[in-house]
Amino acid sequence: MNMHLEEIITAHSQLHYCVRDKLALSYTQKKRGLGFDQSDKDNLEEEELFLSTEAKAQHEEVREVWHLHADRRQNGGGQNIYNANFYKMMHNIDTDSRTINYSRLFEDVASGDIKRLEGLYQYLQDTGKKLSDTLYQSEGKTALMKALLHLRDNKNDTVEVLLDISEKQGDIDQFVNAAYNNKYYNGQTALHIAIERRSLPYVKLLVSKGANIHAKADGKFFQPHDGPNFYFGELPLSLAACTNQADIVDFLMEKAKADPKLTDTHGNTVLHALVVVAAVKCEDNTEFVTSMYDRILKISDQLHLKLEDIKNKMGLTPLKLAAKTGKIGIFSHILKREFHNSHTKHLSRKFTEWVYGPVHSSLYDLASVDSCEDGSVMEILIYGSDIPNRHEMLETEPVSQMLEQKWKKFAGGMFVLNFLFYVAYLIIFTIVSYNKRDGNPPFQTEHTIKGYLYVSGQLVTLLANIYFFFIGIIDMRRKRPKLKTLLIDGYYEILFFVQGVLFLVTTALYVLGRHEYLGFMVMCLALSWVNVLYFSRGDRHMGIYSVMIQKMILSDILRFLFVYVVFLFGFSAAVVTLLIEPPVKNITQSSKGRIFSPVSPDEPCVKPTFRNISYTTLQLFKFTIGMGDMEFTEDYQYREVFYILLIGYIILTYILLLNMLIALMNRTVERITKDSASIWKLQRAITILDMEKRLPASLRRSFRCGVQKELGPAVGDDCRQCLRVEEVNWNKWNINLSKINEDPGCWDRSPQPASDAPLHTANTWRSRRGIFSGRRQRRQSTEMTPLSSMPV
Repeated sequence: MNMHLEEIITAHSQLHYCVRDKLALSYTQKKRGLGFDQSDKDNLEEEELFLSTEAKAQHEEVREVWHLHADRRQNGGGQNIYNANFYKMMHNIDTDSRTINYSRLFEDVASGDIKRLEGLYQYLQDTGKKLSDTLYQSEGKTALMKALLHLRDNKNDTVEVLLDISEKQGDIDQFVNAAYNNKYYNGQTALHIAIERRSLPYVKLLVSKGANIHAKADGKFFQPHDGPNFYFGELPLSLAACTNQADIVDFLMEKAKADPKLTDTHGNTVLHALVVVAAVKCEDNTEFVTSMYDRILKISDQLHLKLEDIKNKMGLTPLKLAAKTGKIGIFSHILKREFHNSHTKHLSRKFTEWVYGPVHSSLYDLASVDSCEDGSVMEILIYGSDIPNRHEMLETEPVSQMLEQKWKKFAGGMFVLNFLFYVAYLIIFTIVSYNKRDGNPPFQTEHTIKGYLYVSGQLVTLLANIYFFFIGIIDMRRKRPKLKTLLIDGYYEILFFVQGVLFLVTTALYVLGRHEYLGFMVMCLALSWVNVLYFSRGDRHMGIYSVMIQKMILSDILRFLFVYVVFLFGFSAAVVTLLIEPPVKNITQSSKGRIFSPVSPDEPCVKPTFRNISYTTLQLFKFTIGMGDMEFTEDYQYREVFYILLIGYIILTYILLLNMLIALMNRTVERITKDSASIWKLQRAITILDMEKRLPASLRRSFRCGVQKELGPAVGDDCRQCLRVEEVNWNKWNINLSKINEDPGCWDRSPQPASDAPLHTANTWRSRRGIFSGRRQRRQSTEMTPLSSMPV
């Protein structure tokens, strides 16, 4: 088969244009993407270099053919020659059956057959190529990664062959640490793949060959987002921990000396990553996450590292991150973590002091939990409107008991005092509104006792509503309420803010001499009385009742009103269009449009008709509640159509919608009964924290919960602020029989009788104490204190 020289030159020109078009297309695709960063630019330059090198080689072959052809012609030969290799390359045909490109190499290593790699080392030596060259990579993926992705029975013999060849060629470091360079899997190395494939032997092998144990896989797939992803903290150690591989974690931390303090692009350590992968409601997931968390904590403690104190870029420790993300399983575990061994006991956050049967008296570490600290766990839970299950997390000890103590120490008394002040304000506001004056505002002050009292009442009302206005702004900036969380958070803060706004508008209109001030004032007065329900949070039963009312208003009634308004205005428009305007008799002035406005003394009284849409709407509303009359039926145009409209409206509203509303409200009460108590506790917790924030710093410190306890072997070695909680646990009481303390050691225990006291006196005292103790326990059981709220 012959090929003319002109065809060879034409083929070379086509290759030249092909290279140019491919470079242009690659550049255009990059520019049309989401971004064109430095890594994309570097990849494009590598591609340009590879293609230009390929084109240069082909150009040299063309020149060789040209010179051979010229020599042949000078020697008198007339037959054209051709370069067969160049022809094969132009048609994607291997110039030699021994040629190994990246696709063939990937296929060979994926098979796992080492016989197919025979001659690979010699070929690379002859061609001057290396396994780490970009010729043997696909978007950064090397043959080693390909082999690790195709393990059979956790084995692929080609891995050792590839590492041996690379080591002989002297590029083992580049080959082992090569990483993906596409945006989806960027940064993933062979070590990441070996860990993900759960292969400890290959992890050890790669580490022995110099694999970077701190390489970060920061591609899009490894970042948290809405699409498919698996976030594990980017680092190999975090990947092993998040995939529950304790043996690899031990090897990386103890043998390979992986640094657990290193963070990813989000500032998260391996402990943060475990919190992120923890599931909200999955016992198996929670079990392995908590076990791995404790394992890493113990190993890092041997290295004298305090991992739990490291904050990510959001300023959150692992405990605070668990609270922020609503991971109740790992959150509860961290708060209740208890180690009994002497060398790890200082890592505990719970210390059991004494046990008697199922009753446990424990000390809980309040570090990062108490609201006395800025950015505490309690603040995150109470003000975190994005946490859907925070009302359940507040039931966790010691948070629940700490809120109870705050309520008893100061919040309950402050709440009652606020209620009394609000009642006084409401009485004054009602009296001032009731004794409004007639005439044009603003009114002159009367220099009498009654006049001075009236002005004083106005000033008190104004100051109170200014307070509600600014407190509302502060609360909304702190809590940032959202529509979907209004049921859990409550909306009284918003109502108090609206109340303040209404009265400020009333004041402005009053000063400007506008009679419209009265409308805003009465709306403010009505809303002020409605806001009395806010103080139902102080009582358990009234608080739960208020929660149910909030739920019905925000869900059932709002949906009912939306559908009802559609029906009401739709049928009102139809009826208005259908009815005929009756003739007006003995009327000198039209009253159209005056159905809701006052009538002047000289204006005649005219009965409104159904041609007025506002009057029609009002009459149809009366039909909804069964109070409508049909005396207007003489003024319709089509009798049949009118009755169809009226009957259809009554069926849809009076029969269907109202009964559906009743059924939905009944279903709502049944559904939220079990959550109402916890939601009420959350709303009361919000009130407690709001009042605590308004206290001076000195008072806040004096009201701090818990006591200082020495927990270390030496005095002052480990002093912590702890909260004592007594719990009942029927699941583990029969296995925790170790002697801790001889008695509870409670500070409020009554002294024992003297040795010379009569025996019957001591017995009587014990009997009385038992009676009071029984009463106290029954009362606590009713109030759901920790002793009765623990699961059994």
